[in-house]
Formats: sequence, structure tokens, C-alpha cells
Amino acid sequence: MSKTIAILAPGAMGAAVARRLTENGVRVLTSLKGRSEATLKRAADAGMVGADDDAIAEADIILSIVPPGEAVALAERLSALIAPRGKKPVVVDCNAVNVDTVQRIATIIGSAQAPFVDGGIIGFPPQPGGKSPAFYMSGEHASDVVVLKEFGLDVRIVAGPVGAASALKMSYAGIVKGLAGIGSAMVVAATKAGAADALRDELALSQPAVLARLEVALPDMLPKAYRWVAEMREISGFLGPDHPASQIYEGFARWFEHLADDVKGEAVDAALLKAFAAGIAQKNPDRQPIIHASPAEIESGNP
Repeated sequence: MSKTIAILAPGAMGAAVARRLTENGVRVLTSLKGRSEATLKRAADAGMVGADDDAIAEADIILSIVPPGEAVALAERLSALIAPRGKKPVVVDCNAVNVDTVQRIATIIGSAQAPFVDGGIIGFPPQPGGKSPAFYMSGEHASDVVVLKEFGLDVRIVAGPVGAASALKMSYAGIVKGLAGIGSAMVVAATKAGAADALRDELALSQPAVLARLEVALPDMLPKAYRWVAEMREISGFLGPDHPASQIYEGFARWFEHLADDVKGEAVDAALLKAFAAGIAQKNPDRQPIIHASPAEIESGNP
């Protein structure tokens, strides 16, 4: 295959993946029309090439890496671009969407007669010299993108149809980000009730692994909370409206929405979370360093 891959869009994850691919000799295209100066710089730093729609539609593989709320609209745009062409790219949806959503996306891409792969990314954006996040792929055409291993990506095939990779992503994110949601909500509540020190001390005694996770996860989640809102709703949809736990994730969506607004505003609760995390080290200055969870365990999600 020719080494031309399109990534839409050049967000934090998309640009980092592009950098990994370009480091391995791949020509990476993206759409830069109407993007901010910060995005243009991020794309340039990653070695991405701005391209028009025709060039993107001619790529060998198109990776969709956007916020989950934008995944269907992007699929509709790509389908319209690809439909009139004889040579079809493999389209991979790498977004944090539920099984129903990815199957809808597969139908949209299938209407353009293009091969489709269900993908899920678990892990932080790849850094120079660091590991790639795991790209889980499923569906009839998953083997068509195993070639990405040759270009520095950790591609793992999930046995099963379209939906299997997204089910894994939903389940994993539901656990990891659900823990962040529970922890942050209880830390804020405890702090406002005057029990932050007592909570920190008890966790240090009885749940040191949980405390270690919170030390990293609380400040890490704040700038990402806005991206997690739609993802929590996708997880709620993954469980289904009749599942007793689906409302838990709708609640997390509302909580992360609140935190995102708080970060942009007076940052009252954000300050409480940062203070609690900072207090973990201050409370135990002579301790052995906490071994933090791995990037895959404190997964940041899709962009």
C-alpha cells in the first residue's frame, strides 16, 4: 500500500498519532480549513499535511479521531466524499462511541461502499520515544489495518463484528473514568463538609492504591472533563435505557459538565480537587514515591 493516511482531526490524540506515523515514514493528511492557530501549529509540529477533501478521500486509510459527539457527522461527510470514487479508503472510527452509534456509523460508511473498521483507543496520546496507546480493532475489515503496526501503532484485533472494539472501549472507560467521577465527587463533598484530611488519612491507611490513583487522576481530569461529557452519555447508551446503571453514567455526564464549566469559570471545585491531590504528598513528605497507575490505567480517552 502507499503510505498515505488521513487523520481527522488534528486534536491532541490525532496529532500525536500523526507524529508517530510520520516518524515512521507515513504521509499524514488532515483537514485544516477553518481551524485555529493553535490547531494549525499542532498539526505542523506533528508533520501533518493540510489537504482538501478530494485528497483526503484518496488516502489509503482514514482514521476518525474526534470527540464522540462529532463522530456521526464526520462519517456522513466522509461518506459523501467517498461515494463517487472507484478506489475506496478503509475508514476506521476510533472514537469513544457505543455499539449502537458505531453500527450506525458503519451503515453510513457502508452506503459509500467503503470498508469500515470499528476502533477503540485505550491509553495516552503517544509521546516521542514512548509507547503507543492500544488501538483495538474489530469487524470484517480489521485485518486491513494491521499494517499500521509497521508504522509504530499498537494495533490489537478484537475477535468479533463491528461493535466489539467499541464495547471494549465503553466498558474500560466506564470503569476508569467512572472511578475518576466517583472519586472527584466524593472528594469535593468531603472537602466542603470539612472532612478532606480525614478522608485522605483513611484512604492512606485502608485504600493506598485508590489514593495513588486520585493523586494523579484528579488534576489530570480537569482539563479533559468537557470531553468526557459526551463519552459518559455514550456509555449510558451502551448499557441501554432499561439498565439500572445507565443513569449512573448520565449522572457522571452532568458532573463532568459541571466541572468543565467550573474550570472555565471561578474554578471553585477544581481548586478543591487540586488541593486534595496536592495534600497527599504534603501529608506524607517522607513516604516512598507512589507508583502511579500506567497511562493505560488512567486512560485519557479520545480527543
